[in-house]
Amino acid sequence: MLQIDRNTVALAGACLASLLFGLEISSVPVILPKLESVLAADFKDLQWIMNAYTIACTTVLMATGTLADRFGRKRVMVTTTIAFGFASLLCGLAPSAPILIIARFLQGLAGGAMFTCSVAVLSHQFQDGGERGKAFVAWSIASGIGLGFGPAIGGLIVAFSSWQWVFLIHVPLAILALVFIVAGVTESRDHNAQKLNRAGILTLSLAVFGFSYLITQGADLGSGARVGVIVAAIAAFIGFLVAERVNPYPMFDFSVFRIRQFSGAIMGGIGMNFSYWPFIIYLPIYFSGVLGYDSTTTGLLLLVYTLPLMLMSSTAERLRARYQARIAIPLGLLTLGIGFIAMRIGSGLEGANWVTMLPGTLIAGIGIGLTNSPTTNTTTGSVSPDRAGMASGIDISARLITLAINIAVLGLLLTQGIVYYLRNAFGGAFDPSELRALAKDRHRKPRRPDTGLAQARGPRPIRRYRACSPGQRFWLGHAL
Repeated sequence: MLQIDRNTVALAGACLASLLFGLEISSVPVILPKLESVLAADFKDLQWIMNAYTIACTTVLMATGTLADRFGRKRVMVTTTIAFGFASLLCGLAPSAPILIIARFLQGLAGGAMFTCSVAVLSHQFQDGGERGKAFVAWSIASGIGLGFGPAIGGLIVAFSSWQWVFLIHVPLAILALVFIVAGVTESRDHNAQKLNRAGILTLSLAVFGFSYLITQGADLGSGARVGVIVAAIAAFIGFLVAERVNPYPMFDFSVFRIRQFSGAIMGGIGMNFSYWPFIIYLPIYFSGVLGYDSTTTGLLLLVYTLPLMLMSSTAERLRARYQARIAIPLGLLTLGIGFIAMRIGSGLEGANWVTMLPGTLIAGIGIGLTNSPTTNTTTGSVSPDRAGMASGIDISARLITLAINIAVLGLLLTQGIVYYLRNAFGGAFDPSELRALAKDRHRKPRRPDTGLAQARGPRPIRRYRACSPGQRFWLGHAL
């Protein structure tokens, strides 16, 4: 009975850690418009406020798995939970966008490590397959609460208090999680775990950062610098592969990919994170900037997108148990794809609003709910319990690397789309660099040459402006 009670307390600590991690991802995008004005942040700053967190997570995930296996999963989880609370405090006290980006990077380091430990702790704490499945359902529900209610919580905090509390609220929650972890988690480690693979950690981190930097900043780099970043990123990735191959005790054990269930679940997690999660950042921009809803309404609308993650977790586990992961995971990804098609149709309709977006966001949310828990449970359940730290590190690394890169990719697509519309509206009034500056920073007026002023304000652009969609007017209006 004591063991059952202790497992319950441990599960509460792991779920609260998962809740904190989810809240930190989903509550911040809603306040980006507020940060844009209060901290004078441009589009690149906003991207890096989000990307600093995800890139930092990828920096420590594999190292965390190795450290947890070697020094103890409970000990590492306690340390990272304390660090997460401290980093959240720094974010709430940040006076400028650059300082906030640095604080977000530190928060990502702690959050990614804490999240990885929560998966490894559950995998070891619950040895029975059925009990582990129930534990991961609860863990997924906690993630769903954090990700589902995060936008609404962020919007409400901004409406009734200040943006700082979106970060500061994590401090007392981290303390509460720490109490549960200390009281309930049983210490465990892999006695065969070896030294930390510093070369692998460094090369993987440089590769992810290089590719993300290239995507977000490449347009402003000279051709020589762009080629240099590409070469450096590719070299870093090759170096990572070599480091893992030659190291007798690699942190990224490629042999686990011979396990079909593990590799299939990893691919499902990559597909899920490459498609669904980046929209947590860009849907608030669409709802507020294009459809004109305030932050509170935007947060409530995002519940339709994120809440099914919590509601569908038990259904997803039943599907996995009955039809196996090879059926459950593809079904979730198929549902997710159908949701995105419906979202595209709804956003393209005349007079698009929250009603036209509702079916697509709901279907996509159901898709993520059907996919998330089976992928996580399958990756950790397909390896031996003593390798849970390594398996969870690979799983979450794959997810967050694709997330970080796709945040940058979608930001690039958004910026290029805005540049395209501006070029059509103003013709040759601005040179390409001014168009990119205007697209990335709505508070910045590009300098207009005297010869182009009349053209920019003439009847032709005005007619084009009136013919634009609300989203195009949102951006073009700042230049007219």
